[in-house]
Amino acid sequence: MSQHLLLLILLSILLCNNPISASPTIQKFKEAPQFYNSADCPIIDPGDDDDVSAKQILCSRRAVHVAMTLDAAYIRGSVAAVLSVLQHSSCPENIVFHFVASASADASSLRSTVSASFPYLTFSVYVFNVSSVSSLISTSIRSALDCPLNYARSYLADLLPPCVRRVVYLDSDLILVDDISKLSATDLGRDSVLAAPEYCNANFTSYFTSAFWSNPTLSLTFADRKACYFNTGVMVIDLARWREGEYTSRIEEWMAMQKRMRIYELGSLPPFLLVFAGLIKPVNHRWNQHGLGGDNFRGLCRDLHPGPVSLLHWSGKGKPWARLDAGRPCPLDALWSPYDLLQTPFALDS
Repeated sequence: MSQHLLLLILLSILLCNNPISASPTIQKFKEAPQFYNSADCPIIDPGDDDDVSAKQILCSRRAVHVAMTLDAAYIRGSVAAVLSVLQHSSCPENIVFHFVASASADASSLRSTVSASFPYLTFSVYVFNVSSVSSLISTSIRSALDCPLNYARSYLADLLPPCVRRVVYLDSDLILVDDISKLSATDLGRDSVLAAPEYCNANFTSYFTSAFWSNPTLSLTFADRKACYFNTGVMVIDLARWREGEYTSRIEEWMAMQKRMRIYELGSLPPFLLVFAGLIKPVNHRWNQHGLGGDNFRGLCRDLHPGPVSLLHWSGKGKPWARLDAGRPCPLDALWSPYDLLQTPFALDS
């Protein structure tokens, strides 16, 4: 490994463990209550052999597969997100979680933390070797966006077992207040690779630099599609189609282009837009009420968008647990706090 690449990896690890947003120390959490399937849930696990049964549900097409990243800095949010998914599901025992952790993380401790809070949960932890992507990452306007683990969503098709054909990807700074099976069942049509809420009122051109738009070849990328912004924190992905189309390589090609000439500013999002914008299956906005992290520059609180809500997403700089701990919460942070399982040092046993 070259000294330059090693330096990039070490720098990325430091950025990911930035103490501004959260402490990298793995915290202690309370055990969540167990949630049970309703009577009409499909039976996934009829076997008696524990090893066979675990494999059956991990590969079952009847299960709802959820992928999330897992690290010490955001595990408090991850635990809250998992609890919200289970609490609002009609078939919680049929949900399989696929957690991705960086090779530099203490995967064993992360796994133990999840098991302690959800001893009945079906999940696997996959190690993401950040060296595969660190050399492709360019600096962005926010250092937190440069964390290699942010790019793990581009490698889910490689990390998860080939038997997993569809997955719902979720960021760690959100909660669901609706049944995730509804989102997972999104019809992708005959050829769409992913589905997500689109926001066509956003200024799409602002996600790319003038160098991109002034280059005749590059600007033609969106010539034959109605390209709209979508947030990559909530996506339904057909992993089988992703693998067939070799979409990871397509994303990496744009990242390599970014290294040669700066064509965007915002971390892992623009490569997704370059490959998929205008080609995704739109999902109702209720499934990603995003931006609740507030204004990235002034830290101002934000309100919900008009309309019904199935998922609240604290994308942006401000995270609800950090603002609550600091005693400066935004009003909507109160909607996140009921899912917080953090075991405080002064908590009394009931």
